[in-house]
Amino acid sequence: MTIQWFPGHMAKAKRQVAEKLQHVDIVFELVDGRLPVSSRNPMLDEVLQQKPRLVLINKADLADPAQTKQWENYFSQQGLGVLAINSQDNKGSHLILPKTKEALTEKLQKEQQKGLKPRAIRAMVIGIPNVGKSTLLNRLAGKKFAKTENSPGVTKGQQWVRYKKDLELLDTPGILWPKFEDQETGKRLALTGAIKEQLLQQDDIAIYGLDFFLQFYPDQLARRYQLTQEDLQLPTPELLMLITQKQGFQEDYDKGSQRVIHDIREGKLGRFTLDRYAEVGE
Repeated sequence: MTIQWFPGHMAKAKRQVAEKLQHVDIVFELVDGRLPVSSRNPMLDEVLQQKPRLVLINKADLADPAQTKQWENYFSQQGLGVLAINSQDNKGSHLILPKTKEALTEKLQKEQQKGLKPRAIRAMVIGIPNVGKSTLLNRLAGKKFAKTENSPGVTKGQQWVRYKKDLELLDTPGILWPKFEDQETGKRLALTGAIKEQLLQQDDIAIYGLDFFLQFYPDQLARRYQLTQEDLQLPTPELLMLITQKQGFQEDYDKGSQRVIHDIREGKLGRFTLDRYAEVGE
């Protein structure tokens, strides 16, 4: 099955991004620290072309720090500026302006040599839904400027936000690509809330999450649900049934699945990274 989700406002947003690109100096590409590659829109390379780019690895507080460090190196090796941040509590945000100036060093030097009057750097903030764009803009603006909500596809239009006197930011709606040929990517996006849950069965999403934690973070899973080593050897559907019962939902596996998904998204099972650097690294 191919997962498809491409609302009309996203098709419009893609056109707007292409149109507005000539008016900005740099693009801030926001990705989810828990899935730094799966949360990148593959259409962006085509749309953005050679425009300077700063990759902001957001929600770093929820991600595995060792994995985040490896992904920072990965993006740097690709010639991209990169910075790990957590826009929810503003950690790392103060480094965005210095990193931006670093990425634009050559351009800024040329403008200075031409005697052009210094002006605010214009940046476009772009990324898939629910990656934290509006939260970041609100933090930088120092007020609730952009609407935020913990669901994909909230920002529908475009708006400018000023950060101090040196940076002007253009917000854009989250843009997903038309379909996910890779089911693994679709499941990762569903588990973190980047795509609407209706596209996949909740128990499938929960089982996928449990399988992942069993492989990479079994101790975190055991601590959260008070599981024994014997419990961890159960087939994943049976493990989901056990967790459902332990959570007091008896045989209501829908509620059990919802609880597991919620706990994973909120970091109650601990920090994790779905995209493993070993999948693409050396």
